[in-house]
Amino acid sequence: MDYDAMDGLEDIGPRVTVREAAKSSVGFVLTNVDLAFANSLRRIILAEVPTMAIDLVEVEANTSVLADEFIAHRLGLIPLNSKDVDSILYTRDCDCEQYCDNCSITLTLHARCTSNEIMKIYARDLVIGSVTPNDQIGRPVISDAEGLGSVIGKLRQGQELRMKCIAKKGIAKEHAKWAPTSAVGFEYDPHNKLRHLDLWYEDDPIKEWPKSKNAEWEEPPLEGAPFNYDAQPSEFYFDVESIGNLEPDAVIQQGIKVMQQKLAAVIQELTGDEGRGGDVEYEPRSPGAMNGGAAGDYGGGIEGGYTTPYGNGGNASAWGGGGQTPYGATPYGQNNGWAA
Repeated sequence: MDYDAMDGLEDIGPRVTVREAAKSSVGFVLTNVDLAFANSLRRIILAEVPTMAIDLVEVEANTSVLADEFIAHRLGLIPLNSKDVDSILYTRDCDCEQYCDNCSITLTLHARCTSNEIMKIYARDLVIGSVTPNDQIGRPVISDAEGLGSVIGKLRQGQELRMKCIAKKGIAKEHAKWAPTSAVGFEYDPHNKLRHLDLWYEDDPIKEWPKSKNAEWEEPPLEGAPFNYDAQPSEFYFDVESIGNLEPDAVIQQGIKVMQQKLAAVIQELTGDEGRGGDVEYEPRSPGAMNGGAAGDYGGGIEGGYTTPYGNGGNASAWGGGGQTPYGATPYGQNNGWAA
């Protein structure tokens, strides 16, 4: 290939400028894309990047003052390391009845207070008890200086807590405990030159609506300049903050991967098998599968759903058989409305 022929093509296609990067956050500017593309990436990062979270809790002993459901809810919100999460199957894609080493990670919690002082139980007390693809995935995320992690509960003398926790792969669209980020900042046109915002003010909008830090990256509008009705936003400012289960750059890369899977699935549906051409293979899988996927994938099959610990057997969802959810036609079923 004549690489000299590519000179001057740097500005064709999406371009990313990293403004700041830290262990748990990253700020960057996305250019040469339209608003629909940038907002799609934001929504996918928020809700469709797969992570690990405790989804099933088997209570063997609980003599604390907290109810089983209360502790199970707290356990589900503890962020778990999700490095190399692609090596774990979705439960709905696995051949097991409920969970196995291919689609889940088992953690155990056993604490008993024998002293007169109150005993605190932390996330660090969760111990992995199953085979994992690597030595990091499934471990509780501990970011405090003491190395304790989130508080799960407290015990008095003689009280005991013994539980078996099953962590599964999922996305935040299914439940917020699978969210990879705590916040995703998104802004464009910080000077409001496109007038997409109708700012309410009493006296002076400039004083009452201070500019964000993103305004430093663009030139302010000239006073008295004519309004350009054909102008479109082309620079988008992202601030992604991870909760620790994935590094911020990995969150963005996974978001791009999910978007590619979705677009590949759309192309496959529109063109059919004849439109693949050559050796290109579109293999949409959860969470990007469409009608061509297995039952339980995004719209694939009407008998699917996702396996939950709430009964209903097999792959029925927590809202009832057939994958019904309160959101209508979703990735987990084709039916509308609440289950009867």
